[in-house]
Amino acid sequence: MTFPDWTREPLVHFLAAGAVLFAGLTLFGGDAVDPADRTISVGPAQQARIASQFEKTMGRPPTDAELDAGIESYVRDEVLYREALRLGLDQDDAVVRRRLVAKMDLAATAAVEAAEPDDATLQAFLDANADRYSAAILATFDQRYFTDEGAARAALASGNDPAGEAISLPASMEEASRSEIEVRFGRNFAIALERLEPDNQWQGPVPSGFGWHVVRLRSLNSAPADFEALRERLSNDWRSQQIADRKAQAFDILREAYRVEIDR
Repeated sequence: MTFPDWTREPLVHFLAAGAVLFAGLTLFGGDAVDPADRTISVGPAQQARIASQFEKTMGRPPTDAELDAGIESYVRDEVLYREALRLGLDQDDAVVRRRLVAKMDLAATAAVEAAEPDDATLQAFLDANADRYSAAILATFDQRYFTDEGAARAALASGNDPAGEAISLPASMEEASRSEIEVRFGRNFAIALERLEPDNQWQGPVPSGFGWHVVRLRSLNSAPADFEALRERLSNDWRSQQIADRKAQAFDILREAYRVEIDR
């Protein structure tokens, strides 16, 4: 039998498991492990998991003695776990609560952690988030300096080409990056400059660490993002967004199974 592609989605598996868990709790109540049960079964499947965990850790299969030790360790953990449940030590425990919440989130997103998006996926992600990955702003502008804001405003209001005051700053910059502008004029000037609209008219006043400036912003462009240089960052950011989306989708569906009553 051939199943539709959507049935192979990890999120579908997570939600199916959540539905089974919810149904089980609804029908039978209690935890998956009954703390009153005094029988601990260590069957072939559990022994295989213990041996597999040992091999992942040590890089080789366990000897018979090592497997026996692993089984004994499992039994010890199970005994203490059930006794903790019987005593209610899991109730109202913020640490246990956070760990269980984290495990549920992990169950919804585990498959995404190791996902490797192809170039088409990354390019689409880049296109959808172009503002986050644009290269340095390139600005072409003229500026005139004034020590006093009022003098700068008066120069603008006059309608004449402002003369400005003498200062050892460039009167013009061509295709200057934000870092270059910050070095010459300071961060506040660079930020304010990027908020202006390119225009052949003088604008401002724009503050800097030196005083005030009137500015004629002739052009303001973003250099195109370099896909190859951004590949690793794009992959990580895409994965982070997928994880956040999966968590939200899984929670929204599971949330529908609950009625929330808030007594205010």
